[in-house]
Amino acid sequence: MTQSDMKTTLKNKIGKLSLGLSIGFIILFIFRLTTEKEETVVATPIFQQTESLESNLEIRKNYATKRHSVALGQAPMLVDQKYEKIADIQSISTVFDRDEDQLRKYVADYNGLIQFENKNGNSGYRSLNLTIGVPPEHFDAIYQQLIQIGTIQAKQITKKDKTNEYKELRAKKLSLEKIRTSLINLKAEGGRIEEYIQLENRILEIEQQLQALGVSLGNFDEENEFCTVKFSLTERKVTHTDLSQRIISAFLWTLSTYLQLMTVLLLIAGFSYLIVSTIEKLRKK
Repeated sequence: MTQSDMKTTLKNKIGKLSLGLSIGFIILFIFRLTTEKEETVVATPIFQQTESLESNLEIRKNYATKRHSVALGQAPMLVDQKYEKIADIQSISTVFDRDEDQLRKYVADYNGLIQFENKNGNSGYRSLNLTIGVPPEHFDAIYQQLIQIGTIQAKQITKKDKTNEYKELRAKKLSLEKIRTSLINLKAEGGRIEEYIQLENRILEIEQQLQALGVSLGNFDEENEFCTVKFSLTERKVTHTDLSQRIISAFLWTLSTYLQLMTVLLLIAGFSYLIVSTIEKLRKK
C-alpha cells in the first residue's frame, strides 16, 4: 500500500469516526430537547407556622378509645385504652385552588371538623395549614385520600397511649371533690370571719381547678372522640420555558454529557490498551 493510499484510508476512518460522533451528539441533543419539560416548578420557601400559631390558641386535644378484651381467669374483661393519634402531612401543589377544594371535600365526606386554619400568601406563593378532627373509624380512610393531594413531601402517623394520663386526671378530680366537700362542711360549722374568708377562697381555688380538670377530661369523652390530621399545603409557581431557552438548555446539557461520556470511553480504551500491552509483554518474556 502506497503512502497516498494510507493517507486516503486514514482520512476515510477519521471521516467515519467524526460522522459517527456527530450523529451520536445529534441523537442525544434531540432526546434531551424532546424530554425537557416546557413547564418548571419554581421553588419557593415553605413557611411552617402551624405549631407556633396553634400554641397561642386554645385548640381542643383529640383523644379516642379502644376497647381490649383481657382474659382474667375464665371471664374476659373489657379494658378501655385512651390514645392520641396524629397524622402529619406536608404537600406542595401547582394547582392550589383545585387541591384546596378537594381537601375540604374530603373533610366533609368523612365527617371531619376543622379545628384550626391558617391561610396566607399571594397567588403563586400561598400556603394553607389545617388541623382536622376526624372520627377514629374514618382516620385511615381519610389519610389514604389526603396523601393523594398534590405532591407529598413528608408524612407520618404518631400514636400515643393516654390511658395513664386519663386515670390521673380522674383521680385528681375525685381528690379535689373530696377536699371541696370537707371544706364546705367546715364552713357550715361557723367560726371567725377570717377563717370563713380563707375557707371561701380555698373553695374558690378548688372550683377553678375542677373546672380546668373538667375541660381536660371532656376531651376524653367518647361522644367527642377524634383523631387528628395536620395538613400543610404549599403552592408552587409554574413558569413556562420558551423554545429558544429549551434549545440552549438542551445543547449545554448535551455538550456536558457528551464530553463526560467521551472522557469515560477514552479512559476505558487507554486502560484496556495498557492491560493488553502488559499481557503481551509478559507472554513474550
